[in-house]
Amino acid sequence: MSSYITKTTPGNTQWFLNDRFGMFIHFGLYSLPARHEWIKSYEQIPEEQYNKYFTHFNPDLLDAKAWAKQAKAAGMKYAILTTKHHEGFCLFDSKYTDYKSTNTPFGRDIVGEYVDAFRAEGLKIGFYYSLLDWHHPHFTIDWLHPRRNDPDALEQNKAKNFKNYVEYMKNQLTELMTNYGKIDILWFDFSYPDKSQSDPEHDIIPKDWMEPKGKDQWDSEELIKLIRSFQPEIIINNRLDIDQDLWTPEQNTPTEWVKHPQTGELVPWEACHTFSGSWGYFRDEMSWKKPRMLLELLINSVSCGGNLIMNVGPTARGCFDNRAKNSLKVYEEWMGCNSRSIYGCTMAEPEFTAPRGCRLTQSNNGKRLYIHLLDYPNGFLQIPELYGKVDYAQFLHDGSELRFSEGNFSHMGDVISNQQSCFTIQIPAIQPDVLVPVIEIFLK
Repeated sequence: MSSYITKTTPGNTQWFLNDRFGMFIHFGLYSLPARHEWIKSYEQIPEEQYNKYFTHFNPDLLDAKAWAKQAKAAGMKYAILTTKHHEGFCLFDSKYTDYKSTNTPFGRDIVGEYVDAFRAEGLKIGFYYSLLDWHHPHFTIDWLHPRRNDPDALEQNKAKNFKNYVEYMKNQLTELMTNYGKIDILWFDFSYPDKSQSDPEHDIIPKDWMEPKGKDQWDSEELIKLIRSFQPEIIINNRLDIDQDLWTPEQNTPTEWVKHPQTGELVPWEACHTFSGSWGYFRDEMSWKKPRMLLELLINSVSCGGNLIMNVGPTARGCFDNRAKNSLKVYEEWMGCNSRSIYGCTMAEPEFTAPRGCRLTQSNNGKRLYIHLLDYPNGFLQIPELYGKVDYAQFLHDGSELRFSEGNFSHMGDVISNQQSCFTIQIPAIQPDVLVPVIEIFLK
């Protein structure tokens, strides 16, 4: 059995720590301009100008069942959809706003369709909900807000009552927690309790009068109580500025198991990444990740005890573009025969050291060790710690035996190792037609 014990969490993370791989879906009005999900803030677009995207929102090719089938085929076990992003536009039929998908030419509750489709495919259901809302009249102007540089921005703020906005959030979260059945994850985004964030490129610079937003402003403790009163097992991330179930490093993958900053406990964590550099659909962006990198993100996450969630930004017509489909295909082809090294696995026991160019995962019951060959070895692979512990070894993708020896090992008369306790796997000269081959070790 794995000896790693993670921090006790309020929600049910048991399934999450087993499933390991999910799909993020960022969809909203920003899919129409198709040049970044933060466009409203970055370009400081006035409300009346941004409204053209609302009046033209009509993703006529949206088929949530097709989304779900693509996620499942790629080996993803859960999904998280943006119910409301920072722009304030809601993909569900909230009775607390008119700024929603059911009031556009599309006229449909996208969240409802998503829930039904993904649940039908057996995937766990997650909701993303932005704490920021650049549309709501009582969301106060700060350095991230599109109106931050208006000459009368401070005067505008004096007419706002942020408590009204917090009440709005509580009402909407009640709708999300009660109208769609069991919800497995609630992914908040994001708190900024100090003024450390700035982005001069987009003229995002805090002014003296601007207030940060953290747990006290959001009333996070009451939000969490409300949510858990409806969904007691739900997983909640830590972006409410209060520790809950899940830590979420963004656009980077830790090289070791994430630890609680105060207690040092191992925590459940999930690296969240994009196929390209943006979360929303970005037509002209060219920084799409190569297939090898896509697989490394997943393997590296699980090898450090974490999960990976990869994001898709549907086009304005509601479908995944060919670049996203090709990226999903990379996972589909590899996970089809190598998923056993991901599901139900975690960081290998500390007694095992990964050889150079390799990553290790181990089944939660401790009976199987998986060696991911990021760099294909030349002829043989030595792991002294496995001496006397191996019953059988094979390539995972096809189940073909890999011969191994213990003790001294020589090749063509040359002694490679004179260690009496050395374990050596003989590796075929030609790499199998697998982007990252995996060796499955059956331990005694």
